Amino acid sequence: MPNDNPDPIIQKGDILNITVSSLNPAENAIYNAPINSVTSANNSNSIANLTGYLVTPEGRITFPVLGEMKAAGLNKKQLRDQIVNELTTKQLLLNPVVTIRILNFRVTVLGEVGRPSVIDVPNEKISLLEAIGFAGDMTLYAKRDNVLLIRSEEGKKITRRINLNTDELFSSPYYYLKSNDIVYVESNKAKVQSTSRSNTLLPILLSALAFVAIIVDRVAY
Repeated sequence: MPNDNPDPIIQKGDILNITVSSLNPAENAIYNAPINSVTSANNSNSIANLTGYLVTPEGRITFPVLGEMKAAGLNKKQLRDQIVNELTTKQLLLNPVVTIRILNFRVTVLGEVGRPSVIDVPNEKISLLEAIGFAGDMTLYAKRDNVLLIRSEEGKKITRRINLNTDELFSSPYYYLKSNDIVYVESNKAKVQSTSRSNTLLPILLSALAFVAIIVDRVAY
């Protein structure tokens, strides 16, 4: 079975909200000071300003006092442990508690669905079936046994074909989606054949209508 509560892997381009707390509120403020906002496109195709730490193309963030540190490739727990360890080892805070959220966690669903869209995921957890549901579910013309998943891993694009008609889906490592995943639902043969017939018949129909218009015009005179 897939992990019921997968810890997302942080990627380049992620915007992180990092909050630090301890028994000393005055010192906490140093690490929770307002930082520059980052622009990000949201699911309504508008631009949103998100206040957080941008993971650079080099996979790093710059954190107050601690400076630059690696983020990309780590899950949230690993980055959280790294920050806690640094704060504790350098005796900057006593028993610090660090929470991390990925602010721009989103997936895209395209193809034969009711509402192709980009879906924001505030809780950072969404399954393939949930994403398709949020996109208005599959249409009657959807090919359910060959859904395409496109994912970025270590700077490379990988693709996987997934059959939604089998129970194996629920144990698949691709059942839960990752941030920036793209799901494409292809058209089935009925849609392809219907489209092909339409493309064939349309020129014939237009020609027939043009011929009838000419005849009517001549009869009128």
